Amino acid sequence: MKGSLSVFLFACLAFFSCAENEEQVDAKIILADKMEKHLKTEVLDKWYPQSMDTVDGGFLSNFSYDFIPGEKQEKMIVTQSRHVWTNAKASEKYPDVEYCNQGAAHGFEFLREKMWDWENGGFYWLVDKQGQQIGNPMKTAYGNAFGIFALAAYYQSSGNPEALSLAKEAFYWLDKHAHDSIDGGYYQHLEPDGTPISRPADTPSTSDLGYKDQNSSIHILEAFTELYHVWPDPLLKERLEEMLLLIRDQIVTEKGYLTLFLHPDWNPVTFRDSTDEVILAHHNLDHVSFGHDVETGFLMIEASETLGLENDEKTHTIAKKMIDHALENGWDESVGGFYDEGYYFLDGFQITHDTKNWWAQAEGMNALLLMAELYPEDPHDYYGKFLKLWGYTDTYLIDHENGDWYSGGLDKQPELKTVGKGNVWKGIYHHYRSLDHCINRLREMAEANHE
Repeated sequence: MKGSLSVFLFACLAFFSCAENEEQVDAKIILADKMEKHLKTEVLDKWYPQSMDTVDGGFLSNFSYDFIPGEKQEKMIVTQSRHVWTNAKASEKYPDVEYCNQGAAHGFEFLREKMWDWENGGFYWLVDKQGQQIGNPMKTAYGNAFGIFALAAYYQSSGNPEALSLAKEAFYWLDKHAHDSIDGGYYQHLEPDGTPISRPADTPSTSDLGYKDQNSSIHILEAFTELYHVWPDPLLKERLEEMLLLIRDQIVTEKGYLTLFLHPDWNPVTFRDSTDEVILAHHNLDHVSFGHDVETGFLMIEASETLGLENDEKTHTIAKKMIDHALENGWDESVGGFYDEGYYFLDGFQITHDTKNWWAQAEGMNALLLMAELYPEDPHDYYGKFLKLWGYTDTYLIDHENGDWYSGGLDKQPELKTVGKGNVWKGIYHHYRSLDHCINRLREMAEANHE
């Protein structure tokens, strides 16, 4: 009798455990479906095809909160490249959506014909609506990295050999002019002909001119990762490995956050030992940026996997450390979301900007779900934090009436409800990538749990 009872109890436990597992699997599938519907109808369908400039080429940048195109339309290499990349990726995910295929080819033409400097090489930073270079003629490693990023993705989706040819030319131009053969990495600021711009003695202390920086470095890493997928060139591999090690071992601090700006020899630019007045005056050069930290955690793991570095425990450890630091110091436990900025003052850490910009939350969702997959039993409860961040995004960032995302969370900045949805710095790439990766990962996790 006791044996029969034990078998019965065991069967009951197995049944309820199986039922609970099925419920968790169903919840992940339901959430993935909800996110995909949002991606297709409230994001992609709002931006495309209407942002395609059918008169002058490329993509329109400026839109009101309800997606009315603005009168003034400047075109920056970063924004244009991100639109090309997004359309290229979306055309692979949704091959039946015609505007994605058209958008990628349309944007490529503008990059090649208008944004590439056919006299000196390299991509212009800013052009007017018609494609004429305007403003400071200085070029940047950051901008050229995004050009490479877009071209590689477009080549992967289309097979257009002209895209790969220009991607190679852009890589060689950047490497020839901006690569630092002594200390490694890349100079950010470049003359129109590619000559690196040093920091003159009379440069204001608050200027970033002549410094190397984390932001250009992580996006060079990202661009080289994208290019290596379609062009496994030995020199490219060497530079990709170099950037991964520089970011992981030098730019990331011992505490687990990125140094924002650095001297050419990679010594940090910091004002921590100065007065509060000096620290605040130089805050744009020296603070903790939680959004960049969580984004970089993902980008480092992506680069490591692309390079085929099996059992790369150090990269995974540092990436996890960065995301943990952001959760422990920059996470809003009440409603969710990552704050924008903080600082390690001599008397302790403080949040200096408690706003929550859209791109940091997008990168946060992607990073948290990646950590949940890699470390499902971790006490940080990455999956629970991911769900909370999605809830925050759905409540405070997504505009369910007019489409797309506000530029920052309405819990902190309610005035952003009627601020434009698009400008040269706000497009679609951050939240497209996050949603795409989260949708795929949720379904993969559900499938793994089901097996």
